[in-house]
Amino acid sequence: MPEGHVTHRLADGLTAMFGGHAVRVSSPQGRFADEAALLDGGVLSRADAYGKHLFVDFGPDRIVHIHLGLIGKLWLIDGEPTSPAGPDTLRLRIARGPLSAELRGPQWCRLVTDEARDEVIAASGDDPIRDDSTGEKAWAKLTRSGRSIASLLMDQSVTAGVGNIYRAEVLFRHRVNPFREGRRISRCTWNAIWADLVVLMRAGVAEGRVDTVREAHLPEAMGREPRVDRHGGEVYVYRRAGQPCLVCGTAVRSQVLEGRNLYWCPRCQRRR
Repeated sequence: MPEGHVTHRLADGLTAMFGGHAVRVSSPQGRFADEAALLDGGVLSRADAYGKHLFVDFGPDRIVHIHLGLIGKLWLIDGEPTSPAGPDTLRLRIARGPLSAELRGPQWCRLVTDEARDEVIAASGDDPIRDDSTGEKAWAKLTRSGRSIASLLMDQSVTAGVGNIYRAEVLFRHRVNPFREGRRISRCTWNAIWADLVVLMRAGVAEGRVDTVREAHLPEAMGREPRVDRHGGEVYVYRRAGQPCLVCGTAVRSQVLEGRNLYWCPRCQRRR
């Protein structure tokens, strides 16, 4: 599932390509056809993101709410589409001249009102990428919870946009045992985690990839080969199960937690 930095990049891209312009809107697949007909020819004012939710604004009470889910993809295209997929899977297409956006396989693609959008945002946790989030809402939930910090960070009502990669990496960077209860996380530790998420995830928006490794542990500094992975970027523990920790050399561990693979170093993060 794409993490929050991907959603924010898509919002920025949609606004840059279509913001303030009349656009053609269609649903070749047909599952969004009635809504597309209402929007076709209208002005797309802007797109915005909150966590993993994407909102495409066509004016008062005409907002396309998109959540990509596990398999959804949104392509921003300048020129001829390059996807080999046919119209049977194309849920939504927005176009202006040679520019287009093509959405396939989302968990949600629905037309909502301003009130419905506000309700989604109100139910979401703090988003480290947004200037209007401070981490205080998340902290209030942590202090009352007996769930593990690893579980809480993946809860979108606690930290919106944080996914499996940022969860694993930020806990490693601060030597936090992923199984420690939220209510046992100190205020100092939470402040450090939140500040780090702000820096890491905003860098992800700017660079389009997840990089969490400090300079001392980069390939050129350690004399090791760069990481090769479809997600890109240099990481400490994510998807490195069985490989040596870049800091202490201990084999990285992994186990399923609430349906997702959790990664951590049992030595660097041993303190509960």
